[in-house]
Amino acid sequence: MTELLPLLGSAFVLGLLGGGHCLGMCGGLMSALTFAIPAEQRGRRLRLLVAYNVGRVLSYACAGLLLGLAGWALASSPLALGLRVLAGLLLICMGLYLAGWWSGLTRVEALGRGLWRHLQPLARRLLPVSSLPRALLLGALWGWLPCGLVYSTLLWAASQGNASHSAWLMLAFGLGTWPVLLATGLAAERVAALLRRRSVRRAGGLLVMLFGLWTLPGPHQHWLMGH
Repeated sequence: MTELLPLLGSAFVLGLLGGGHCLGMCGGLMSALTFAIPAEQRGRRLRLLVAYNVGRVLSYACAGLLLGLAGWALASSPLALGLRVLAGLLLICMGLYLAGWWSGLTRVEALGRGLWRHLQPLARRLLPVSSLPRALLLGALWGWLPCGLVYSTLLWAASQGNASHSAWLMLAFGLGTWPVLLATGLAAERVAALLRRRSVRRAGGLLVMLFGLWTLPGPHQHWLMGH
């Protein structure tokens, strides 16, 4: 488990850097959860927001385990190299998207729209959220919302060739998205405004692109790790 710590840290940072994207995907729901509860019941509001995010992160871990099994099955085949290359390229595309330089990655999200079409009616039935189990289940369903950031990270996690590692990496990634979404749900406008700044988005995008380059197999990895 010790050798996994650097990767867990990387997955957490990926989630943190992708916070601006998460605002667009889940920010509306977080606001809806917030306004559905009176301001004087802040303790209850926080518990529901935490339950929602727990469900969302657990769904990421579940997806990581499922796709990690596929990565494990391919680990000893020539396709493993192709999976790692695809993961690195998607991370670079994600960095370009976060920086606002190219939005082509949004086309990848179309891959999950078929599944979401079946899950969306179930999610709507849970609104308005009035209890912790409903918030937990809503988060678990919302975690399957088509998202280029999640798909990119999923492929990177699966390329490790270990199903349990993939699940842990997706769990760490999900936890990295917590600060932004919790702050949004608690009406922390300053955090949201900071993440919308062009300079912050570009810096985050560049870091994700560097991580994508590091993921790509090749001699450049020795140079990047040395710096």
